[in-house]
Amino acid sequence: MKKTDIGLALYFLSAVIMFIVNVPNWLLDILLAFNIAVAFAVLFGCMFSKEVLDMGYFPTILLFTTIFRIGLNVASTKLVLRTGDPGEVVQVFGEFVGGGDLIIGSIVFVILILIQFMVINKGSERVAEVTARFTLDAMPGKQMAIDADLNTGAITDDEAKKRRDKIQQEASFFGSMDGAVKYVKGDAVAGLIITFVNIIGGIAMGMFRMNMEIGDAVNKYTILTIGDGLVSQIPSLLISLATGILVTKGSKDADFSTALIGQLFGVPKNLYMVGSVIAVMGIITPLPAVVFIGLGMVFIVSGRIIAGTIETAKIESEVDYEEVSADEIRQPENVNSLLQVDPVELEFGYGIIPLADVNQGGDLLDRVVMIRRQIALELGTVVPIIRLRDNIQLNPNQYIIKIKGIQVSEGEILFDHYMAMNPGFVEEEITGIPTFEPSFHLPAIWITESQRERAESMGYTVVDPPSIIATHLTELIRQYIAELLTRQDVQNLVNNLKESHPSLVEELVPKLLGLGEVQKVLQNLLKEGISIRDLLTIFETLADYAATTRDTDILTEYTRQSLKRAISSKFFPPNETTSVVTLDPRMEQEIMSNVKQTEQGAYLNLDPEKTKTLMNSVGSEVKKLENMGKNPIVITSPIVRMYFKRLTEDYFKDLIVVSYNEIDSNVELQSVGMVTA
Repeated sequence: MKKTDIGLALYFLSAVIMFIVNVPNWLLDILLAFNIAVAFAVLFGCMFSKEVLDMGYFPTILLFTTIFRIGLNVASTKLVLRTGDPGEVVQVFGEFVGGGDLIIGSIVFVILILIQFMVINKGSERVAEVTARFTLDAMPGKQMAIDADLNTGAITDDEAKKRRDKIQQEASFFGSMDGAVKYVKGDAVAGLIITFVNIIGGIAMGMFRMNMEIGDAVNKYTILTIGDGLVSQIPSLLISLATGILVTKGSKDADFSTALIGQLFGVPKNLYMVGSVIAVMGIITPLPAVVFIGLGMVFIVSGRIIAGTIETAKIESEVDYEEVSADEIRQPENVNSLLQVDPVELEFGYGIIPLADVNQGGDLLDRVVMIRRQIALELGTVVPIIRLRDNIQLNPNQYIIKIKGIQVSEGEILFDHYMAMNPGFVEEEITGIPTFEPSFHLPAIWITESQRERAESMGYTVVDPPSIIATHLTELIRQYIAELLTRQDVQNLVNNLKESHPSLVEELVPKLLGLGEVQKVLQNLLKEGISIRDLLTIFETLADYAATTRDTDILTEYTRQSLKRAISSKFFPPNETTSVVTLDPRMEQEIMSNVKQTEQGAYLNLDPEKTKTLMNSVGSEVKKLENMGKNPIVITSPIVRMYFKRLTEDYFKDLIVVSYNEIDSNVELQSVGMVTA
């Protein structure tokens, strides 16, 4: 055990032992002095902590010190009643604080109790309760602010995690403080009751056991009881004061003493006014002139000194800033920061800034957060941080989207306008500015706010500019999500799965497959829009087949077959017959006969003329499905699927290729054509 563990255990056990064992008066003196020292340590710790979480264990400290103080009360009470000699500390407090006078000591003791109970404890309890409520109510807003900073690139993932942890710790702390303040309040009440019982019991012991006169018994035992109460209530008062300081100073990352003195005496104008008022009171009233005029002059002189200090600091700050700026200009350019490439970046002209500015009512940042959540739920992977930047080189209403620093798409919006799209069945036209929807390149029209309601009533699909940008960004992320999946992302997924299924992960990575091979399989799935959220099924399938082959393309096909329910639910609506196109079996045989095996993997080496004929056939069949309003789906045998998909992906990016083994048994299909050559 550590020394701190032993010390803490002894501190707590000593309080329990004092309830049972009679403590000698010399040991009680030591324990009372130690209790006072602990109270001062707690007070100064709370006073000079920069933020409340520096005293995160304060509720536990309150409990421990309260139990220890009650133990001392019990031990001193037993000595007062049993021997009449509780030690020098209690005796001195009773005689010195009250000046040896019973009435003065009683009044001082009652005043201390009233101050603690009615002022400090009552206020601390209310502040702790309100702070706990406000802290819990503010948590959602703080979480959204952290997400917004994270998505704009203002903070890193680690900084965001630290901020979230801090918010949770603050909520837990103030929630605990709301209940822990009751310890201090109960301690004050217990002090009153113990004092009353001690006085009655002491007088009875003096009269009936020691044959003292009633006056002598009242004088002796009341002074001892007051001393006992004072030596307990003064540390209790310090702890109560520490509690009030901690719950009222708030979560401010600043030096308490510097901030407090600066706020009180840091403004020269305030000091001039205070000094003038105090000096005038000494002149025109019967108050002591020397004292008030002298104190007023002290305030005025202090204000002048502080004004000079502020002016000097301002000049020094300006000089330092100019020197730093000059040094930065003279230094060679630091190019390290230019080497960083953002995975996803959205740049926009100054006309779009209001959409991203929260202060102007823009919600683009919130939409970016929702995009990351949507992709995580849909595809089971975390989208990297999406950087939002304004670019004065762009047209005011233009925006561009970059993937790994390279522009992949662009768009243009009209601020304070809406985009109206004809879903295909609206015959009546609406006037506006013709354009194209950037995500799917559909014809659309820019309309004004006044036309919006009419367009919607006619059947047009009407969207606002932030939705246009968010949809465009979402579609591009879906398109490039496989490329954005890094080895570190895969490692994070592996670590998450390892928490619940350590045996599976240890069997697969790195014994059977390396991290890069797992990454390739996951990228293959994401490239065709298959979710990797069911990572358990994916890893179990890989563990089953990785012992026989490490070809990531073949492992991908096995994995797709294990995910057939997910694939079927994505591409084939339930309780509905889906129109599809099949691949000619003779064409499948020809494809397989032209597959070449190499050390780097298998590839298809099909005759160019045959490929051209095959693509023409695919094009005609896909057009047939599109004219029917159906998704272009081609069904092949399992062994051919990946080669056929690889052959067609450069010609038909949206073509869905599914094998028979990836279709659930309850799916109803209808073949409307066959791809052949």
